[in-house]
Formats: sequence, structure tokens, C-alpha cells
Amino acid sequence: MVMGELSTKTDVAVIGGGPGGYTAAIRAAQLGLEVVLVEKDRLGGCCTNVGCIPSKALAHIANLLYDVRNEQGAKMGFIPPIHIDFKKARAFQDNVVKEMRDGIATLCRLNGIEVIKGSAFFTSSRKMSVQTESGLREIEFGKAVIATGTGINALENLPFDHERIISSDDVFSLVELPSSLLIVGGGYIAVEMAALFAKLGTKVTIAYRGERLLKNMDADLGDAAAKGLAKLGVEVLFTSRVIGVSGNEARISAANGEKALKFDKILVAAGRSPHFEGLGLEKTGVKLGEDGLIAVDSSMKTADDGIYAVGDVVFGPELAHKAFRQGKIAAEAIAGQKSAYDNTAIPMVVFAEPELASVGLTAEDAAKQGYKVNVGRMPLTASGKAKSMGKKEGFVKVVADESGTVLGVHIAGADAGTMIAEGALAIEMGARLEDIAATIHAHPTMPESLMESAEDALGRAVHLYRGKGG
Repeated sequence: MVMGELSTKTDVAVIGGGPGGYTAAIRAAQLGLEVVLVEKDRLGGCCTNVGCIPSKALAHIANLLYDVRNEQGAKMGFIPPIHIDFKKARAFQDNVVKEMRDGIATLCRLNGIEVIKGSAFFTSSRKMSVQTESGLREIEFGKAVIATGTGINALENLPFDHERIISSDDVFSLVELPSSLLIVGGGYIAVEMAALFAKLGTKVTIAYRGERLLKNMDADLGDAAAKGLAKLGVEVLFTSRVIGVSGNEARISAANGEKALKFDKILVAAGRSPHFEGLGLEKTGVKLGEDGLIAVDSSMKTADDGIYAVGDVVFGPELAHKAFRQGKIAAEAIAGQKSAYDNTAIPMVVFAEPELASVGLTAEDAAKQGYKVNVGRMPLTASGKAKSMGKKEGFVKVVADESGTVLGVHIAGADAGTMIAEGALAIEMGARLEDIAATIHAHPTMPESLMESAEDALGRAVHLYRGKGG
């Protein structure tokens, strides 16, 4: 790496230190390339700092608290009252985030990656400038990777003041647990935050303009989410919207008229949007597709031969694990390897009550695509492991075509996020129902239910009565 006072030459320059960016940087360095990684804020991006990691740390605490506080906890012998020290919970969350972020920094250092803190923008197809605290720095690169992630979506009538009206980023900086929380939205962030805070003891209300939660997932999963939130005491106002806020009172328009609702905080969970404005793409050959995202080929290369893009700024769901995969592919392609994004299955997990996970096609989507659909379903009431944990709510559903090829897996229940990995692997490998049903699963474990849902689709489930003659 050749460095002047304000100039650097490098093989690869990566813009963005989130999942896609730091993965691309590390993989490129592993392959012998000189790498510069530019991050304007903190390594790890949204996922590590204000998304996946802190939310799951708090969710874990909330789940432990709920498990010992609820009626199942009482049956197991836990004696109330049991309280939460929110400041200590926050400290645990912050420490987990710090450990993850420090780990990324260490990996970058060990792999010889120079990390520059600043805002980068292209000045040509082979050069970029980085605005740092000490001034402007020029980087000349052989190849570049754009991995700038997303930014929070705001609502015009509910501007963030980061005190009363907060974003999902603000959640992880709260000093005190809110007594009441109004959540605007019905996607996975809204559902996860509702479950998390309800379990911690906050009175939660959701106002959502749609008619069902998690509209992009299997309908049964949306129903499971609604039932789970109701069990937690969360009120969900469908086909509703916040039309005004005065002090700590919101006016909500719903199907049955207007109502006033007192709140401590309003959490606007209206999703996130890809962030690549101000990058100077007009100075390069990079093009946007009809979807408004950066157009790339299967190697993650843009229309400009020297620039690649991964993660939330390109096609596919805005998920960290998709970005990890694409970051590796971009690095390998840059290094001259034959690497391509040809994945079929991208799992999605919602850490709610119960936990929800989905991969592949729903039965409805499969039918629309012309498949003759075969569905197997196993309720967790038939699972010995689920019963032993007092978590019988939920199901495992497998969707296959007429030949038995697995098209989708949808799970509601404990450990759904872990179980879905087997479903993703089955779809990627073109597995059939028989492959899952004939694979011996350890007993008693939750993944047995996936095996038995495959058996149900084949008409031979032992722990579920469907009548004789199978």
C-alpha cells in the first residue's frame, strides 16, 4: 500500500463497514489483496450497532424475564416477584455490541486492512475522496465495493425528535424503560419491538395501516404473531394511522373511528431504505435498475467494471446474512475466482412471541407459480421438546411440489430461527420430503418437528392422527 500525505493507492476500496462491507474487505485481504475500508460511523454498521445484535441481546433478557414471570414459570416453580434492572440490561446489551465491534476491528487489523473513518464519494471510476476529521483524503483503487446499507424511513407527520418520537436506532440508547409505547408499523421491526418491550413490562400498542402483520411472510406466521402479541397484552390496531400528536397523546384514526391514546414514547418502525445518495455515482459508470437499486450481475459487479455493490443497495431482502454472502462473492470475483450469487433460499427470522422463521415459497405463492402444492404441518403440541420447555404454541409447515421437492419451510415456535437453517439447506440442495423424513433427527429436539412435517406431507406422520390408510 503506497501512502502519501493525503493520497492512497490500493487494490480494493470498500465503502461501508457493515456486514457486506467488512466481509468483502476481510475476504479480499484473505485472498492477498491490499484493502482499504471506509466507514463513516462505527464498524459493524446498522446490524452490529443498532439492529440485529443489540435487539437480540435485549430480546434474550426479555425472554428470560417473561419465561419466569408467566404462568408456565409459576408451574415450573419460579416464585414472583421478579424484576428487571433496565440499566444493567442496557449495560449487557452495550457490552455485547462492543465485543462484536471490537472483534471486527481486530479481524481487520490482523488481515492488514486499513480502516479509514470518514464519508467517501467517487470522483471517477478509479478514484474516490474521503472526508475525514483531518481533511480530504484521495484513494486510487483497482476495484471498489459499495456497501453503504440503509437509513431509517421517517414519516412526514411524525418527525423524529429522538425523545418522545423515536426510531428503532434510538431504542438502544434509552436510559429508562418506557411505561407505555405506541409503535407505528406492522413489519418485522414493529413486531419484534412490540414483543420485546411487552415482555419487559411496557404497555404496548401497535397502530398499523395494513390488515395483517408481517404481510411479506406466510399468512399463518402473521396470524401467529398477532396471537402471540395479544397473549402478551399488546393491542394491535389494524387499518389505523396516527393523525396527530399533542404532548404525550396521539390521535389515531381507525376503522371504528378516532381514539386518543396516551403514550410515553412513539416508536416509528416504517422500515429502512437503501443509502447511496452523495456517493458521486454520476462520476462512475454505475447504473440503477428499475427498482431504484444499484444494478449488478451475479458476481456483484455493477455496470462499471471497476465497481461492485453488495447488501441493501442491491436486489434482494435487506438482511445481514444476504450481505455476508454477497460480500464474499464480490471479493472472490475481484480476486479472479469464479464466484457467483446463485442462491435460491434466503431465510428470514422474526424474534417475536413465538419466534417466527420462513424460507422459500409459501403455499399460496407456489400455487400461483403453477406448482401442484403438497403441504405438511406439525403442531408443536406433538413435540416432546416443546412440551418439556412449556412452549407448545406454534407449528412447522413444509411446502413441496408434486414430486416432493421442498419449496418452502415456515415455522412458528421456540428455536424457529435455528430450525430454519435445515429448511434453507434443503431448498438449496433440491432436497425432497423423503430426504428430510428419512434423516434421523435427535430426540427430543425441536428439529424433529420438521422431520415430522415432512412425514405428514408424505401421509405417514406417527405423532399426528390423520386417519387410517396412509
